[in-house]
Amino acid sequence: MTAAMTRPERAASGFQLAPGSKVGIIAGGGSLPVEVADGLVKHGFAPFIIIAAGEVDREADFAAYDQEKLSLEDIGLLFPLLKRRGITHLVLAGEIKRRPRLSRIKPTFALLAIIPSVVRALRRGDDGLLKMLTQTLETRGVKVVGAHEVVPELTAGEGTLTAAGPNQSDWRDIEAARKAAKAIGALDIGQAAIAIGGRAVALEGIEGTAGLLDRMRDLRGHGRLAGKARGVLVKCAKPGQELRADLPTIGPQTVEAAHAAGLAGIAVEAGRSLILEGPTTLARANAFGLFIIGLPATELAKRGAG
Repeated sequence: MTAAMTRPERAASGFQLAPGSKVGIIAGGGSLPVEVADGLVKHGFAPFIIIAAGEVDREADFAAYDQEKLSLEDIGLLFPLLKRRGITHLVLAGEIKRRPRLSRIKPTFALLAIIPSVVRALRRGDDGLLKMLTQTLETRGVKVVGAHEVVPELTAGEGTLTAAGPNQSDWRDIEAARKAAKAIGALDIGQAAIAIGGRAVALEGIEGTAGLLDRMRDLRGHGRLAGKARGVLVKCAKPGQELRADLPTIGPQTVEAAHAAGLAGIAVEAGRSLILEGPTTLARANAFGLFIIGLPATELAKRGAG
C-alpha cells in the first residue's frame, strides 16, 4: 500500500481510550460491529457486545465475546445493563433497519423519564433519534464514542486511495454528486448521490446505498443516460450529523455494486467516513480499475455536541 492509500492511525479528534476503560458495542447489521470489536481487541480492550435482536446478520462472529441480546423495544433495560456491566464507553455500530414500536416498548423507571424525548426524536428522523440516545446515555455516565474514534484505522484518509484516480470529467461528477448528497443529507434523507456527465442522476433513499447502486445499474440504458460512461458515487456525512453513529461507510460490496453500475469510482469524506475490510475493498477496486478517493471534509471532523 502506498503512502497515499494509508488511513489515519488515530481519530481526527485525538480521542483515546484510557487504560481500564470498559467498552460496550450496540451491534446492528453488517460487518462494522465485527470490525470494531476485533479492532478494540487489537488495541487491548475486551468489548461487551449488546446484540440488537433481529438486526445482526453475523452473530456467530461474536461467539468469542461476552454478550447479551436486547430487542429494540427493550431499550429501557439498556441503562441498568450498562451499569451492571460497568460500561464506561459505548459504540453504536451497524445498521438498524427498523425503529422501535412505541406500543411494544416495555416501560421501566429509567425509561419513563425519557419517553417524551423518544417520541419527539422519532418525529425528527434518524439523526434526531441518535442525538437523543447519546444525550440520554451520557447523562447517565456512559460516554458515547464513534467507531472512528476507538478504531481509527477504519477511517478513510484524504487523497487517492487506489491505483487509479479520477480524471477531469470525474471531478465534475464528484462535485455534482457531493452537492446533491449534502442537500439530501440536510433533509435527513440519505448520505449518497451519483452523478454522470456533471449532473446528479440518482439520490439515496430509504433503500440505502446498495439499493441506490442497483437502481443506477438498471438506469444505465434509460433515456438520456443511454450511452453515457463513467460516473461517480459520493457518500458524505449529513450536515450537522451526529458523528458518533451512522457515519458513511463503504466496503467490498459497495465496490462490486459500483462496478456493476458502470461507475468509474467512489468518493467519501476523509475523517468522516469508514472503509470496511480495507485491504479487500481497495484490492477489489484496483482489480476493477475503480478509484476510491478521500475528499477534504467541508465540516470539522469533531464529535457531535450531543
